Amino acid sequence: MASVPIAGTAPGLPRHLSPVDEVAALLLAMGKPAAGRLLKYFDSDEIRRITRSATQLGAVSASQLDHIVESFSIEFSAEGSLVGTAQEVEKLLTGLLPADQVAEILADVRGDATRSVWERMSGVSESVLASYLVKEHPQTAALILSRIKPASAAKVMAHLPQPLRNTLMRRMLSFKPVVDEVIQIVERTLHDDLLVNGARNSGADTHAKMADIINKMERTQIDDVLSSLAESRPKSVEILKGLLFTFDDIVKLAPRARTTLFDAVPNDRLVMALKGTDAEFRAVILSALSARVRRMVEHELNGGEPVAQKDVAEARRSITDLAMEMAGRGDIEINAGEETEALVR
Repeated sequence: MASVPIAGTAPGLPRHLSPVDEVAALLLAMGKPAAGRLLKYFDSDEIRRITRSATQLGAVSASQLDHIVESFSIEFSAEGSLVGTAQEVEKLLTGLLPADQVAEILADVRGDATRSVWERMSGVSESVLASYLVKEHPQTAALILSRIKPASAAKVMAHLPQPLRNTLMRRMLSFKPVVDEVIQIVERTLHDDLLVNGARNSGADTHAKMADIINKMERTQIDDVLSSLAESRPKSVEILKGLLFTFDDIVKLAPRARTTLFDAVPNDRLVMALKGTDAEFRAVILSALSARVRRMVEHELNGGEPVAQKDVAEARRSITDLAMEMAGRGDIEINAGEETEALVR
């Protein structure tokens, strides 16, 4: 590529763009598919520098983009200006890099690694986190619980021995301000122990791991596995049943949780998943939809063509995976109990 004039040196260019800024602007302008083919050739440090630049880039005019690469001048006009933000960069990187790497890079360039660590901690299995906290000093454990999402902290507390649970509650009530250096040490330790190297801690939660595997099975296979295990490990089966979540269990969600879940499910996938369900089950699911979407889904179900069983199973599995993912983020609760409040659209 020919040498690029430094933005801001030519008349009419109000800002100075460094070479890294120019690369960031060009990648954002190219869009995800084309940029993705280039990003895979950068190493982590280069991606971090480009991402840092892109999140701070702000508005870049069409004339500045013309100076970055003249061969693209036809594609840009006054309406072709862009704004570099963290959200745009996240969309660009999502799918091109592992989710953990994207989160780490964005947390670093935003300067909010703290928020990233604590938000991601809420996605750690509560039994794994409880096993981890039992080995920590009570003051450290109390600090960790005080900074994760309350819903996650409550679930972790349920896995702790009662004496420790009471001790931690007392310590959390009597907290004094904690210096930033201590918080940063705890964050780095949690990041390394539970987020980066979480796999090595998975042995502390074999039931959760097994539940995740069983959740991927067909309904008949799940029943067969649990029946077989019940003969030799009845207590384990009870624990597993509490961790399992299948498509059939969606009707057990609170109405608000069902509505939140299906707002995120494409209509065609929901139609596919509802094929072959009975009228009562279908009615519960349809009640979680808006009137317009419900009519569309009902129309498709009544007039649609027969589909392969494997496609139905795949659609159902994707919805249950989404439900578990949303529960991990705290968007919905899988075992929230009965919800009596009516929902109004």
